[in-house]
Amino acid sequence: MLLGCIADDFTGATDLAGMLVRGGMRTVQTIGVPQGTAPDADAVVVSLKSRTTPAAQAIEESLAALRWLQAQGARQFFFKYCSTFDSTDAGNIGPVADALLSALGSDFSIACPAFPENGRSIFRGHLFVGDGLLNESGMENHPLTPMKDANLVRVLQRQTKRRVGLARYDTVARGADVLRERFAALRAEGVGLAIVDAVDNRDLMHIGAACAGMPLVTGGSGVALGLPANFAAQGLLGDPGQAARMPAIAGPAAVLSGSCSRATNAQVADWAATRPVFRIDPLALAAGQPVARQALDWARAQAGVPVLISATSAPEDVARVQAQLGVTAAGELVENALAEVARGLVASGVRKLVVAGGETSGAVVKALAIEQLRVGPQIDPGVPWMVADGGAADGSPLALALKSGNFGSTDFFAKALAMLD
Repeated sequence: MLLGCIADDFTGATDLAGMLVRGGMRTVQTIGVPQGTAPDADAVVVSLKSRTTPAAQAIEESLAALRWLQAQGARQFFFKYCSTFDSTDAGNIGPVADALLSALGSDFSIACPAFPENGRSIFRGHLFVGDGLLNESGMENHPLTPMKDANLVRVLQRQTKRRVGLARYDTVARGADVLRERFAALRAEGVGLAIVDAVDNRDLMHIGAACAGMPLVTGGSGVALGLPANFAAQGLLGDPGQAARMPAIAGPAAVLSGSCSRATNAQVADWAATRPVFRIDPLALAAGQPVARQALDWARAQAGVPVLISATSAPEDVARVQAQLGVTAAGELVENALAEVARGLVASGVRKLVVAGGETSGAVVKALAIEQLRVGPQIDPGVPWMVADGGAADGSPLALALKSGNFGSTDFFAKALAMLD
């Protein structure tokens, strides 16, 4: 293993793994910290569910992942979080980064959630989503991690005792050597974590090159675009064209959507315009109605046509449900229902499954008892197809696309399934 990665949610791990495959690294994603030895891969991404857990728990789980990756001989480590820097003033990005740095005996790392291909850019330390600031993107209304400040230097400084600095766009644009000099100067000033500007893929490549040999890199998946080249330059990678290979998967397809992001709402609406949808009502779940069973009965009645089973709702509807049920309870009801639906769909023969939403993806993977996924070709930036060998009860492979809520084009669901056709 060359690169050992720790991701704070399932779709974030998938996003990162896809970026590494794109760079020519054979990559495997594990669900939680493995118990045995590492699979045969250039990079392993350990996916946790630590984005919104208490900071102490997130630190404990992340350190456990680090210890396993160290035991497998990883040469460099990557802590991956969301490209919208999802967190609160209590963490978890800063506390986990601090703990990982201390465990590695290092005093400096970068923090760069930029992913320009998906509209996430950083300029003078401020995170933009598309043409607007983070706090005007809809993320200010996130039910668990509302992002009300686009200045990442301020946001991260509230989470860490280390001094936070900035490597500006004009330094990044001058290339890796100049950027390395900036990192050295920041370290000399006592900076422990540096926000790094990035507005395009060229910037990401410069950042990746400047991070060669850095014990720990932290950021969104975009930063990983520049890391494989460091290993390739040392002659440590095989044929990059083989990294994304996956077997042909036969069988029916389905889509499950639990995210309520703007992007996913648009994707659900696009699908619903021409294809069948079953809507899951959290209030019906709370009332004890057998919604999951009804969804499965409905899906089976569609005679093999790809279906969408969705709990995606507009922000005002989400707020209304949360006011009645509570934020945590509403989320758990939906996750558990979609997990039950996923089990039923796979048991009935579905072999291609698209899942929208990080929490939903985590619940589905857990319900299907999947421990490891091989990463295949990219569908849209940040979202690849993946294969769980023996993921179905009959031992056949199962194809999964685990999409972060805000990722993907409007026609993502149909596009994903068409790739496997």
